[in-house]
Order: sequence, then C-alpha cells, then structure tokens
Amino acid sequence: MTAAPKTVQNDYKVKDITLADWGRKEITLAEIEMPGLMATRAEYGKAQPLKGARIAGCLHMTIQTAVLIETLQALGAEVRWSSCNIFSTQDHAAAAIAAKGTPVFAWKGMDETEYDWCIEQTIHGPGGWVPNMILDDGGDLTVIMHSKYPELMKNVKGISEETTTGVLRLYEMEKNGKLACPAINVNDSVTKSKFDNKYGCRESCVDAIRRATDVMMAGKVAMVCGFGDVGKGSAESLRHAGCRVMVSEVDPICALQAAMEGFEVVTMEDAAPRADIFVTATGNKDIITMDHMRRMKDRAIVCNIGHFDNEIDTQSLRNLKWHNIKPQVDEIEFPDGKRILLLAEGRLVNLGCATGHPSFVMSASFTNQTLAQIELWNNHAKYDKKVYVLPKALDEKVAALHLEKLGVKMTKLSKDQASYLGVSEAGPFKSDQYRY
Repeated sequence: MTAAPKTVQNDYKVKDITLADWGRKEITLAEIEMPGLMATRAEYGKAQPLKGARIAGCLHMTIQTAVLIETLQALGAEVRWSSCNIFSTQDHAAAAIAAKGTPVFAWKGMDETEYDWCIEQTIHGPGGWVPNMILDDGGDLTVIMHSKYPELMKNVKGISEETTTGVLRLYEMEKNGKLACPAINVNDSVTKSKFDNKYGCRESCVDAIRRATDVMMAGKVAMVCGFGDVGKGSAESLRHAGCRVMVSEVDPICALQAAMEGFEVVTMEDAAPRADIFVTATGNKDIITMDHMRRMKDRAIVCNIGHFDNEIDTQSLRNLKWHNIKPQVDEIEFPDGKRILLLAEGRLVNLGCATGHPSFVMSASFTNQTLAQIELWNNHAKYDKKVYVLPKALDEKVAALHLEKLGVKMTKLSKDQASYLGVSEAGPFKSDQYRY
C-alpha cells in the first residue's frame, strides 16, 4: 500500500480538479433525471431545515451523489464527504463538487490506507469542524465514529444509513447497547429497497459485466448467489440479456420466489462447474470460495454486487498469479493454467466497472436520505437510541415525486372507497405490514 497523502492546502483531495467542468455538465444532466431531489429543494429550500447541520457523508462519490450533496447544502447543511468504496468514485463528479468549495476526499482506485485517511478528513475540518450528523453507506464511518471518537458521538443527532450491510451493523449496535444516537434505516424504505436494490441492479448488473468484458451474454449460463432485492434485480438483468440463470438461496421464501419466477435454484457446489458468469448478491461472507473457483470453467467471470468484498474469497486469490487486463478487470491464473476473470477485485461491480445505478432510481434513494436527515436533525429529541424507518406517508411521498417524470396519471379514491378500505383518501394507502 502507498502512504496516505498529506493534507493539501485546499480542503479537498481528488484525482484531477481539471475534470470539474465535465463533472458539472453531467451533474446538470442528472438533475433532470432526479425529480425527487429537485422537488425537495423547491419545497424545503426557503425553510432551510438543515441549517446548523454539519453532515459527515460516506457514500459512493458519483454524479448522482453530487446532486444529493448539493441538495443537502441547498437546505442549509454543511457537508464533508468521502466515498464508501475504493473503486466507486467518479473522478469528474468529485472534482465538480470540490471545485464548488465542498470538502470531498475521494478518487477511484485508492488503497485501504488512503480510504481510511479520506474518512478521517470528513470527521475533522478547519476551525474545529466536527460532524453533528452522519450519512453513511455500509457503516464504515459510523463504526469509526463510535470506536475512535465516542466523545464526538455525544453531539451527533442522528445517522441515516443507505444499504443492507450498514443497516445490519446498526441493528447489531442497537442490540448490544452501543448505538450512541438514533438512526434511520433508509435501505428498508420501499422506495429504496424495491427500487434502488431491484430496479437499479436490473439495469446496472449486466451493464457492468459488458463494459468490463465485452462478453456476449446471450446463451451463457449465469449464477446469482442470493435472491433478495439485489439478487432479484441481478437475475432479471442477466435473463433479459439472454442468459440462462441459476440462483442460490438459504431462505425458503426467497428460494420459492426464484423457482416461481422460472429460475433454477441450485447450490454453488452445483453451479461452480456449470456457469459462465457468477454474481454474488447476498450481503454475506464466504459465498464463492477457493474450492468453488478451482472447479469453475476456464475464463469464467466472477463478480460481486453486494456491498463488501468478502462474498468472494479474494484474499486466497492473492496467492495466485494475477494478470491485469485493464482497471478493475483481472485474470487470475491457477497452477494448472486455468484462468478466471475477476471484476473490481470482488467489490461492487456496477460501480467499479460501470457508473452504478441510473440517476432516476438514485433520486428515490437519495430523496429518502434527505428526508431522513431533515427528520433526525429537527426531531432527534423524540427518538431513542434505536434504529427506525421513515413513516409510510413519506415513503409514498417519495414515490409521488417521481410520477410526473414518467407521465403517470394516478387514480383517486372516492370518500366511499377510502372508507371501505379503511384508509385516508390522501393515503397512506397500505398498512405497515403490507409487503410490496
């Protein structure tokens, strides 16, 4: 690993600040495709509901994230930002944000030491700046704040968490009595998990594999490990591309869903010698092992669309011979001469090898993030040190903000119909127990 960079005079660290103009042009395009965030700016901008909030953010530094950052700022917040993945930063997005004066510390291809250094820069800023709010994706910032800076956590009003892995960490901290402030689980808003996780992966999974390998998808056999929302979207993505798709699952309900959708449900042991493409989507560890990879075909493609890099046993692969094809695409040579293609070193393939989810679906996720930050900043006193989800009324509001862009015309309930269903004419239209 290289040494961590020294703090530069300017309060940011990006790969190339001259990319800012390109980044700004793409941010402008993304704003058109992110109606939820733009409507949130219009609705709340005058009230400045985040005035006084000092948000430390750790989330993929993409063009879409740039729109989120500038939305938080438009509502009054001060922001310092790092990426939650060493390969996911879009350097022109980071440059565009830095050029406008936002302290951002992120670049594509950083190492682990640099990654930790970047997070540290978001915790301490000039003039004694420290955060009083956390916006996280995966939980790394949250863990560092709790373990290294417990005294700073006393002033943090709340945490909003983006993804499944980070949410699991939060619930574990709550269970162990270690959560120092209230947190909102953004991931389990319906307009996040059923949209970002499913529909986002439905577009970005195959997009990443194609950009990385240029492989013909049609006719190939693909294996998707996990059939949660991410796995559902990934399996659909591969099937729509013409692959014959197999799925593995530990949950009998998800396994039954996969079978009812027409997917063959098998184990990794069954799939290892059969599949041409492997995608892990479980949020768990040790999903594809060295034993599995030894049994794979020559030039099998292996990648992960779950949050961390431990779904695939990349550490054991380090003992083999690596041939780098291009950034984030490596051939791993086994002693017998067989090779497999590993994408993004086992990290998020859609952000490592492509540009992540489309702006429109990220607008739904990030509108949830913005509303969560507003709620925690303004109403933190009414919450205990527990993990919460946004109320269904706000979930429906996020969905409603995106309908006009798609030309959707909603049906309205009559008073009599609403009374028959036992709901308000204006919603919410489903009970909290309803599963979409």
